[in-house]
Amino acid sequence: MNIYTVSRTLAIGSVLFATTALAGPSNKSNADLYNAFWSPGHLSPFECRFGILNSTPLGLPRCMQANNIQYHLDMLYGIAQANDGNRAAGLPGYKASVDYIKTTLESAGYEVEIQPFPFNAYYSAGDGVLQATAPTPVNYVWDEDFTYLSQTEPGDVSGTAVPVDVQLGPDNTSTSGCEAEDFTDFPAGSIAVIQRGACAFGQKATNAANAGALGVVIFNQGNTDDRKGLLNATLGDDYAGGIPVVFTTYDIGASWADQPGLALRVVANVVRELTETFNVITQIRRGSADNVIMTGAHLDSVFEGAGINDNGSGSAALLELALQMKRAHPRNQVRFAWWGAEEAGLVGSTFYVNNLTQEEQDKIKVYLNYDMIGSPNFGNFIYDGDGSDFELAGPAGSAATEALFEKYFNLRGIASEGTEISFRSDYAQFFEVGIAFGGLFTGAEGIKTEEQAAKFGGEAGISYDPCYHAACDDITNVDELALEIHGDAAAFVTSWLSLSTRVIDREIAQAENAQPAANARSLQVEQKHDITHWGDKWIK
Repeated sequence: MNIYTVSRTLAIGSVLFATTALAGPSNKSNADLYNAFWSPGHLSPFECRFGILNSTPLGLPRCMQANNIQYHLDMLYGIAQANDGNRAAGLPGYKASVDYIKTTLESAGYEVEIQPFPFNAYYSAGDGVLQATAPTPVNYVWDEDFTYLSQTEPGDVSGTAVPVDVQLGPDNTSTSGCEAEDFTDFPAGSIAVIQRGACAFGQKATNAANAGALGVVIFNQGNTDDRKGLLNATLGDDYAGGIPVVFTTYDIGASWADQPGLALRVVANVVRELTETFNVITQIRRGSADNVIMTGAHLDSVFEGAGINDNGSGSAALLELALQMKRAHPRNQVRFAWWGAEEAGLVGSTFYVNNLTQEEQDKIKVYLNYDMIGSPNFGNFIYDGDGSDFELAGPAGSAATEALFEKYFNLRGIASEGTEISFRSDYAQFFEVGIAFGGLFTGAEGIKTEEQAAKFGGEAGISYDPCYHAACDDITNVDELALEIHGDAAAFVTSWLSLSTRVIDREIAQAENAQPAANARSLQVEQKHDITHWGDKWIK
């Protein structure tokens, strides 16, 4: 038998063996065996050279070693250090990151597509200004009383403050600024004071601009205690209002609502310019192109730092996975994508999905996303594809994908839990068009609970990643054990699905049979979901 036949035979045998293992209960003895095999103290240089281990869901995790992922992280950190400390989309550090991924893949024999797309590069150039200039002068405090809405236009404007359809008090149901009619009789040349609620910030600001406003201050809704302070929000990459917009607290906005003669000055010291950046896409040449397993991670960092955990960790693991799978012999094609401008609002992945034909979308059986898989105070989180934890299920096939990740953790005897489908990462547009998805996450700014510390280790009462979106997200800001566990999980599930998508096919067939008049890809539309985030920022 040739090496291809041996690899395929072992791969199929591995799936059969794993199926039996997954059907039975996990026990400590088996978990110890899996842990020892998948995370060995030493790996022979020849073990993963010939495509045998690389072709099996039990073998590939052994080939996915954290020290190799760490090497790619070192390279990405060096790139950031050489380029003003960041790898943000549209800037030289991101272009160098793209070049590193491309060169590494090509040296392994991959054909690489660099997909350009337009986006609005947005960076803060300094603190903003918010002042009441009449009747009583007040200087408000940057990042305490007010902040920018991401994607605001720059500007320095002054004018009479005009509240727009505000509704104060607890339990209010504000729709301030959501309709053009809210601006009937709005005096052009004024500054619109708009309350959060109901619709997207970009919609409110655009309506104000169309009514002749010079600038906008949006204040928090105040209907509940958690909607009174500042928040990290965006107008969206497609904001075209052309005027500066800032966000302030409920108490400040409410104090302005009935204040006669109020005049404001708003200064947004930002850079916003239409530019171009890139996605990096490649795929294994073998396997059915009609049944694609797609995996992705965003490559860009925020402007503030090198982004080594967010999301060098996912990008580096994905690169190592591609290198290890170059020798694999899958039945289904595996496609890899490194997304650009995720931090600007999932721009690259959204562009990619929206520019696929319906036929091309239909060929993608599942999308697997890896965003932050090395958090220093990590948890083991799996996207809640079946909706059992957060009451929103993914498209048909997502529950089966979640179950595969869960079984991996069960085999190792390692605790895991679901994480909410919040549309904060690049699976969002795949979800929107009805493609099954799954993936991993080790936590960002959320606070680890006592229960989670007992399950996962680490420290309760602090965030999973204290350096999230900060300059300290550097090469010291990753946990090697998290990289090892989650890199292996990505290998296990990707390899499994590259050989068989039966578990996903079965779930899709069940969904079609339940509603035979509907296409499986349209079933998700019938689920009620309210998208409040796009990327890491609130959109409404």
